[in-house]
Amino acid sequence: MKRKIGYLSVFFLLLLSGVQQVFSQGNLLVAPIRVVFEEGKQREDLNLSNIGQDTAIYLISFLHYQMMENGSFKQLADSEALPTPRADSYLRIFPRRVTLPPGESQIVRLQYRKPQNLVEGEYRSHLYFRADKTATPLGLSNEDQDSTKLSVSITPIFGISIPVIIRNGNLDLSLSLSDVSVSAVNDTSYNLSVAINRTGGKSAYGTLQATFIPEKGDPIVLGVANGVGIYTELNRRVYNLPLRVSRLLNLQKGKIVVQYLTPRDDGSKELARAEFRMP
Repeated sequence: MKRKIGYLSVFFLLLLSGVQQVFSQGNLLVAPIRVVFEEGKQREDLNLSNIGQDTAIYLISFLHYQMMENGSFKQLADSEALPTPRADSYLRIFPRRVTLPPGESQIVRLQYRKPQNLVEGEYRSHLYFRADKTATPLGLSNEDQDSTKLSVSITPIFGISIPVIIRNGNLDLSLSLSDVSVSAVNDTSYNLSVAINRTGGKSAYGTLQATFIPEKGDPIVLGVANGVGIYTELNRRVYNLPLRVSRLLNLQKGKIVVQYLTPRDDGSKELARAEFRMP
């Protein structure tokens, strides 16, 4: 007897952090990659672009995640308690279904409706764009196939998730860096581990940068990670930053300065720093 195993959703990618203002997965590009409603902002237009060669349908919904100390995310069911108040109750998205021919784009509008007496704090949900694979895979409709054989079709369904944050009230934020360590991977590669410590009512998002300050000569940037976030459910996040070091550079003759900076579009202002010297 012939059996047909339908579509299998094998992968989706959560945008926890990104290095650009445009994010892509599969054949879908989304911009911006992060939305924050604060200081009277009530609307955001998202641009969806199909960079593939086939017409695609995307379904838009909300998901919820919990950030872990190592920066990974755990998806939470609707019935689970959320570590951060959910934002989707105050958000409207239109349209929720988008059909994009190849090479075309469409604007999706996200609107924030602030209710009266909204409790002060930061609210977060994640906007999820999922490809709707409705076409029948090639070969499954062939009536001449041997009905005694098992027929299996695996079709990947891709998705993109971006954070949407609502900030209500005068929220404070304090950041520090601690527990810096550096270990060698090989002659030119090192790993820098650092703890980002957060207190206050809102999350942080920025760039982590490690710079070597030699005893003589100019500073040398060893590693940069853009889009490093720490959400309000965490007071501490441990980040591992790869470093590229020239064989001619002696890290013992100087110090490594680690900085947590605002994004480049916000002026790369320093939020926290720590210094480390190789033993």
